[in-house]
Amino acid sequence: MIRPLLSLFLCLAISSSAWATLYKSHGYAQFGELKYPASFTHFAWINPEAPKGGTLRMMANGTFDTLNPYTLKGSSPISTANFLQYGVNELNAPLMVGTGAYDPSGDEPSSSYGLIAESVEYSDDRSWVVFNLRPEARFHDGKPITAYDVAFSYRLLLKQGHPQYRTNLQEVKRVDILNRHSIRFVLKRAGNSLLILRLGELPVLPQHYWKDRDFKATTYEPPLGSGPYRITQVSPGRSLRFERVKDWWGAKLPVNRGKYNFDRVDVEFYRDSHVAFEAFKAGEFDIYIEQQAKNWANGYHFPALRRGEVIKAEIPHQIPTQTQALFMNTRREVFADRQVREAMGLMFDFEWANRALFNSSYTRAKSYYPNSEFAATGKPKGAEWLLLSPYRKQLQSRLFSEPFTMPQTEGRGIPRETLRKALGLLASAGWKPSGQRLLNSQGQPLSFEILLVNPNLERILQPFTENLASIGIQARLRTVDRAQYKQRLDQYDFDMILLTLPQTLSPGLEQSQYFHSAQAKVKGGRNYAGITHPVVDAMIEKLLSAQSRDEQITATRALDRVLLWQHYSIPNWYIDYHRLAYRNRFAFAATPPFTLGLRTWWLKSMEKAK
Repeated sequence: MIRPLLSLFLCLAISSSAWATLYKSHGYAQFGELKYPASFTHFAWINPEAPKGGTLRMMANGTFDTLNPYTLKGSSPISTANFLQYGVNELNAPLMVGTGAYDPSGDEPSSSYGLIAESVEYSDDRSWVVFNLRPEARFHDGKPITAYDVAFSYRLLLKQGHPQYRTNLQEVKRVDILNRHSIRFVLKRAGNSLLILRLGELPVLPQHYWKDRDFKATTYEPPLGSGPYRITQVSPGRSLRFERVKDWWGAKLPVNRGKYNFDRVDVEFYRDSHVAFEAFKAGEFDIYIEQQAKNWANGYHFPALRRGEVIKAEIPHQIPTQTQALFMNTRREVFADRQVREAMGLMFDFEWANRALFNSSYTRAKSYYPNSEFAATGKPKGAEWLLLSPYRKQLQSRLFSEPFTMPQTEGRGIPRETLRKALGLLASAGWKPSGQRLLNSQGQPLSFEILLVNPNLERILQPFTENLASIGIQARLRTVDRAQYKQRLDQYDFDMILLTLPQTLSPGLEQSQYFHSAQAKVKGGRNYAGITHPVVDAMIEKLLSAQSRDEQITATRALDRVLLWQHYSIPNWYIDYHRLAYRNRFAFAATPPFTLGLRTWWLKSMEKAK
C-alpha cells in the first residue's frame, strides 16, 4: 500500500510550502488506490507458472523501413496494424507498465507498476515525481540502466523524437538527477496526475548507444534494447525474428510473472490481407486477428478448422474502442464550413453497408469514445452541463436542447428527406445545384479526394461516393502505398481520410494530440481534421486537470459532445469483442477485460516438457 512520508528537506527543495505529504509506492494510480499491494506476486488473470519454450509465428500487415519506433521518419513494425497486441515488439522497456503501449493493464483502467523503476515518490499536490530505479536493470549489452539514461531519453525524445513525445513531455519544468538510480521530474503545474503516468511510460534508451548515432535516421540495425526479447534476424521490410533474452533482469518481477513465454517469435509481413489469410489457412503462422466482417462470416470453412486444428474465437472485452471515422481536413476550403461537414455525414448509409457488406456484424459508432463510459449520451446535464454552460455563445444552441443523433436508414438507400436536408445544408454554405453538379459562387464544383492505403476499403466506400454523386458531389477514391500514405498524412496532404485514433482506459494527453488547436500545424501530428475550436481546447484542459475519475468522465463526455456537434468526422463502426483464429497448440489462463493478453499465452507442448 502507499505510505505517506514526511521530508522537510525535500519539501523545501520542491514545494513553496514548508511541509507537504509525500508518498512512496511500488506503483501509481491516477485516481483512487492501486488494486495490487506491494506484496503482490503476479496479476490475478495470469498463470504465474506458465511454461516457457517453443516458437510463435506471427504475421504483420504492410511493411517496415526502420527499427527505430521513436522518430517521425520511416515506418517501424509497431506502426503496422495489430502489432502492439502481440506483446512482442521493438520498444525499449519503460519506467513503469500498466498504461501506455508497452504492456497495458488487463484489469485496471489507470494504474501502473514499477518495471525499470523499483518505486515512485510524489507529493500530494502532484507537482513533482521521483523514480527510483532497480539496480539490477540492464540493457542487453549488460550495462546498467541509470538515471543518466532516463534524463538522456527525456531530452532526446523531446528534441528529436516523434512529435507525440513533445506533446507528452512539454509539461515538465525540470529534470534533476538525484543519484545514479534516482531521478526527479518537476512539473510546470501542480495537480497534473496524468503526467506522472505518462512519465512512467517513458522508454529508457541507452545513452552510450545513441550518443554517437543519428537518432533521426532510419535503420535496419536493431537498436540496443532492455526488454524480454531482442531482434536477432532482419529481412528488411519482410520479416523479423525475436529471441527471448536469457537471464533477463526483469523475468521474475511480479509485473512479468507468466508473460513472455516463447523462446522465439518469428514475424512475416504481408502487404495483402487476402494473401495473409491464405497463408494462415496453409499453416504459415499461428494467430490471425480478423479485421473484415465478411471474411469472419464466410471465410472460415477450411479443413484445418473443421478438424479442430484451428480455433475460431470471439472474445468479449471492455476496451474503449478506437475512434474509427472518415476525417475531414478543415484546412481545406471544401470542409471549412461545418454545414458542409454535417451534410457529408448525412450521405453515409451505415445501415446499408452493415447489411450488405458486413453481415450485420457491427454497431454504429455514435461517439469518439465508443464502448466506454466516456461517450456523451442524451442531453448534457449535471456536471457536464455546468462545464459547457459558460461557452453557450461559442456552441450551437441545439447542443444543449437535444441529444446528438446519427442519421439512420432502413438499409435500402438514403431517404428523400435526408437528401433534402443535406442539400439544404449545402445551399446554406453556398453550394447550389447546376446540372448534375454543385457549384459555389465562383462556379467551382464541390469535389474532393478520399485518401486510402488499404484497397479493401474501396469496396466499402464506393457506395458512399455514389450517394454523394446523386446530389452532385464529386468524390474520388485514391489508394496509395504505405510510404506515400504516411508522407501525405505527416503533411496533412489530403481532403478526407479513413483512419483510427487509439483510445485508452484513461483519456488524457493523447486527446490534445488528436484535437487541440496547438497541434493543428504540427507536421507529423495527429490532429488530422485540423481542429482549432476554443471550446475543444477548454474541454481538453479540463480533462487534463481532472482530480477524480468522475471529473475525467465528465470532461471527456463534454469534449465528445462538442466534437460531435462540430461534425469533424463521419463516425464508422465498432465491435466489442476480439475476433481471432489460432492454432490449437496454445493455452492461456484468461482474457482480462482490458487487453487481449497474447503476451501471456504458452505452448501446450511445453506443459508436458515441464
